Amino acid sequence: MVKLSVNINKFATLRNSRGGNNPNVLKAAIDAQLFGADGVTVHPRPDERHIRYQDVYDIKKIITTEFNIEGNCQEQKFVDLVLNAHPTQVTLVPDSLNQITSNHGWDTISNKKYLTEIISVFQKAGIRVSIFVDPKIKMVEGAAETGTDRIELYTEAYAKEYLSNKEKAIAPYIAAAQRANELKLGTNAGHDLDLDNLKYFAQHIPGLDEVSIGHALVCDALYLGYENAVQIYKRQLVSSV
Repeated sequence: MVKLSVNINKFATLRNSRGGNNPNVLKAAIDAQLFGADGVTVHPRPDERHIRYQDVYDIKKIITTEFNIEGNCQEQKFVDLVLNAHPTQVTLVPDSLNQITSNHGWDTISNKKYLTEIISVFQKAGIRVSIFVDPKIKMVEGAAETGTDRIELYTEAYAKEYLSNKEKAIAPYIAAAQRANELKLGTNAGHDLDLDNLKYFAQHIPGLDEVSIGHALVCDALYLGYENAVQIYKRQLVSSV
């Protein structure tokens, strides 16, 4: 079954908007595990506007499932954080400094030298590496040449087109995943996946290892409850290929 990693950034956003420690981000991580998530994802940014660097260290102490840290590896502070916290996986995202949310994948061809070097740094520390890419064959092939363990397919385009033409929306992702399989790359996916589009995506993407979902799951949790939301998202992945 495809694994579900719950991104808990939004819990931190809510906490930071009021100060104090409510909701408790550490408890959100613990509960995600208790409720059946296969992993916990955080995406710290330099301004710490949601997940703080200290949160990462605190979560590392209690994590019993997979721990995935996403972020901009061009920030030395992020590199140091990952090496010190030593998660199961680091997902490298080409964010700019003040970017609200991730909005594109790596150009794995023009950034090949840099990516190869930074990926090696993390792999030598025993950390699995995934890099954020758009669903383009050339970018997948470029990713393979960097030595990364996995790619994470950036799924915003799929989510936007799903309601109008789901077959067209999924087609480039199927092709990208098939190429990743041929190149012996693991395949993750994330961004704007939700209860409307997740099941169809998981059923059609060959060799899908993991999805990382935060915003939609936390929004659904407001109405459904956190435990129920995690379980419902998990069920969307049960019958995937």
